[in-house]
Amino acid sequence: MIKVAIAGFGNIGQVRAKELDKNENTKLVAIYDIKKPDNLNEDIKFCESFEELLKEDIDAVFVCAFNNVLADFTNQALSAGKHVFCEKPPARTSAELKSVMETEKQSDLVLKYGFNHRYHYSVIEAKKIIDSGVMGKLLWLRGVYGKAGSIDYHKNWRNYQKYSGGGILIDQGIHMLDLMRYFSGQKFEHINSFITTSYWDIEAEDNAFAIMQSDDKVTAMLHSSATQWKHKFLLEMCFEKGSINLDGILSGTRSYAPEKLIVARREHEELKFAMGKPQETITTFEYDDSWKLEVEEFVGAILDKQSIKNGTSQDAYETLRLVERIYENSGFYSDK
Repeated sequence: MIKVAIAGFGNIGQVRAKELDKNENTKLVAIYDIKKPDNLNEDIKFCESFEELLKEDIDAVFVCAFNNVLADFTNQALSAGKHVFCEKPPARTSAELKSVMETEKQSDLVLKYGFNHRYHYSVIEAKKIIDSGVMGKLLWLRGVYGKAGSIDYHKNWRNYQKYSGGGILIDQGIHMLDLMRYFSGQKFEHINSFITTSYWDIEAEDNAFAIMQSDDKVTAMLHSSATQWKHKFLLEMCFEKGSINLDGILSGTRSYAPEKLIVARREHEELKFAMGKPQETITTFEYDDSWKLEVEEFVGAILDKQSIKNGTSQDAYETLRLVERIYENSGFYSDK
């Protein structure tokens, strides 16, 4: 039985707690948050500081706190001999994350980062098709991830750079960037970007636009938005022999649903009326087990002493560095 603690018991921390309760190999024994939650199970100890939490008899820590303490908490936990599961983004900056990676190198502990979207069934199935090679060479990717932003969006801590490291790009767009890297296997070296605050009265960005290209000439386009008004998740990928689209993604609110995988093959282009209208196979997914699957990989890596496959520190670093370079190219924050 792996004894687990959670640092940061907001919405995501509570989601993690539910999955840990379902897992037969884990037991949640302690939490830390700035405020003691109502109706906390009496078997779970409430700690008033992260340092107090680390003194508990625990094997692993889930770090679900504000972005400005993610690297520090992860470093402290690893140094205290605890396995760590840390939410995305891995840190506010790549420099903060580099410090964590140095600590990780000096230990034999498991460190995993929560890039949850990789565990959605549409993503899993798309990855299988791409890896099989049946679609041929990847030509380009185009992704849109947009949300409406609540009426109090301007008050959210995620829009204060000192806490979050940025705005909608590092908060939500980072998931799309991770998937683009995951599916393409490319390192996007060439970037053009525009970062804007179009509507909300916030210091961070509410829209991010980027065009990126690898040395292999694979091009990716991204729009991450907090002014979409109707929630939207769409990742289109075009290959030599067809296309794969991820349209919609399941979430707690189901406001991005339905989650669909759309696969089309290039064929019959010599026929006058068939060109540009390939037959599509559409698969709709009704269940989201991504939170469970993430926890299972983390727990399995601890019990079986295996390496993490999804959400390694190197993966997290490459994706975070891509976020940084999009910011840097735009000059948005350097101009402030």
